[in-house]
Amino acid sequence: MAATKPAGYKRILLKLSGEALMGDEHYGISGVMLSRIAAEVKEVVNSGVQTAVVVGGGNIFRGVEGATKGMDRASADYMGMLATVINSMALQDALEKIGVFTRVQSAIKMEQIAEPYIRRRAVRHLEKGRVVIFAAGTGNPYFTTDTAASLRAIEINAEVILKATKVDGVYDSDPRKNAKARRYRFVSYQDVLEKDLKVMDSTAIALCKENALPIVVFDLTKAGNIFKAVKDPQKIGTLVGKGTTALA
Repeated sequence: MAATKPAGYKRILLKLSGEALMGDEHYGISGVMLSRIAAEVKEVVNSGVQTAVVVGGGNIFRGVEGATKGMDRASADYMGMLATVINSMALQDALEKIGVFTRVQSAIKMEQIAEPYIRRRAVRHLEKGRVVIFAAGTGNPYFTTDTAASLRAIEINAEVILKATKVDGVYDSDPRKNAKARRYRFVSYQDVLEKDLKVMDSTAIALCKENALPIVVFDLTKAGNIFKAVKDPQKIGTLVGKGTTALA
């Protein structure tokens, strides 16, 4: 049975970290987590919300870490982009196994396994109810998948970025290290940048700020939270946007 359509959003972009696909594993892709994410994305799609996805590659290779170990930064970043393609193909497979039509579009041309990124084609896929997974970041080194998510969301006119994390929102300090850390209900773009709140990198935040694109930061580790983040974002995590910062 199709879920009740959430109020508000017609088109979203879901940003998943590569680490999210690991589940309880220490490396690679957890089949259990992959299936769970696919099922939750299907619930969103069935509700009538057009859904695009950007997946990181940190569960396989992270460019910045490769560079710190002596590797050329550009080469390391390209390797990280290829890791996102692997994750995107895995998510596509999981979605199509449960009947969700999906397209992977890559910023690096690899015609045998993915479409090239073409904005108009991506929008057309979304209008037809297909999930579009954007792979290989922006196709350029020195840019993160957070920046890729912001850029693609703006290009396809998404109404929000849903950023899935391992914590239930944005805090004034690391809740894993500080038991007294306070969660924000709403935080402004400016405060994210000035307080270095680690929501996304500064380039991604600046893009969202310039284009008034809101970001919902929520906890992916709890089942059902993707749909809840679409339905009622201020109850499930932290909303980042224009306005006055407020604690939960």
